[in-house]
Amino acid sequence: MKVIVTVVERITSEAHIDIPDELNQSAIKQHIVDRYNTGEISMNLSH
Repeated sequence: MKVIVTVVERITSEAHIDIPDELNQSAIKQHIVDRYNTGEISMNLSH
């Protein structure tokens, strides 16, 4: 499954990441947070 995540801090940016299909909503949130915290999500700040 592919999702688009919008992270709002001082600016709004989007990150495109792959999410395993078998994850439930709670696991998806944790997957995204983990990827963000480890720097694996690269933000596209060109908007």
